[in-house]
Amino acid sequence: MTVQLVEPTIPSRRFHTTATPTLFDLGLSENPFPPLPSVLAAVTSVLTQANRYPEFLPEELPRVIADHLGVSPDDVVVGAGATGVAMQVIRTLGSGELLTSTPTFDGYPIMAEMAGMTLVPIPLDPGGNQDLAAMRRSVNRRTSLAVLCRPHNPTGTVLDAAAVRSFLAAIPHRVPVLLDEAYVEFLDPADRLDIHTLLHRHPNLLILRTFSKAYGLAGLRIGYCVGRGKLIERIRHQQLPFGTPTASIAAVRAAYAAGTELRDRVDHINRERDLLRMTLRACGIEVPRSHANFLYLPGPGVATALRRAGIKAKAYPDGSARITVGDPAAGHAVHAALADLR
Repeated sequence: MTVQLVEPTIPSRRFHTTATPTLFDLGLSENPFPPLPSVLAAVTSVLTQANRYPEFLPEELPRVIADHLGVSPDDVVVGAGATGVAMQVIRTLGSGELLTSTPTFDGYPIMAEMAGMTLVPIPLDPGGNQDLAAMRRSVNRRTSLAVLCRPHNPTGTVLDAAAVRSFLAAIPHRVPVLLDEAYVEFLDPADRLDIHTLLHRHPNLLILRTFSKAYGLAGLRIGYCVGRGKLIERIRHQQLPFGTPTASIAAVRAAYAAGTELRDRVDHINRERDLLRMTLRACGIEVPRSHANFLYLPGPGVATALRRAGIKAKAYPDGSARITVGDPAAGHAVHAALADLR
């Protein structure tokens, strides 16, 4: 399945249009809440120094993140959201083949093309899970990078921890593996991986995370990658000078300090997600269980029904859609739009 972006309808300035106005924009898996008050205050306090350049190469932000994770600052590379850091990874590895499941995050096909990599898409299995066996079989001497998403985007499914460990053990150490954990904060604690053990055992492993989703800081573009040894050192060489705003440091410090409030918000989003999934399944839509802040709604006809109801979603060629969750009003609108679809 090929990922397809859905562009908003722009009314013509000359001709009358009957296009349905967008009532809810659920297409980008954004956090429905604004940043936490303490984070807003922290960011606002440093804007008085916005006339000053940030660090030439970031040192403080990697140190803050490393202290929180319990790793060395040398193991952390930061950038403009998870997408920016992933681009640093891909540019570091140069040409060759990039293995990833399909459908997946739109950025991977785009970044592979930008870097001159050949994309090798591996179809999901019928349950919406990444097919690790097929991915292993696709590894060859031309493979430059293999990408796993946990939870997966767009289905929200989660690879079994033992399956991830087996996959990493079977992949040659010369092949870097990028474990995309953009939605890790929405996982139950029991489902989270022990990144310290994995990084110790697999020098080819890179773990990618972001402050855009659970933390609600998508507009500040803060992402990071954790790895070890020469691989993460090579990626650091792709660091853009002056590329990490000072406000990012203040935002991350405050976000970490507000851990209890963050968990409350994540719990709320997860409850709304599960409630909406239950109501949609009662309508006959086979929504897979999600472990992220979105739901994948299998087609056909779902994307069209949502669009006609004024709900912008991430649409796919077979009529399926992915929608952001967490806003009860938007959830009610989705249910109303799809109640009679099946």
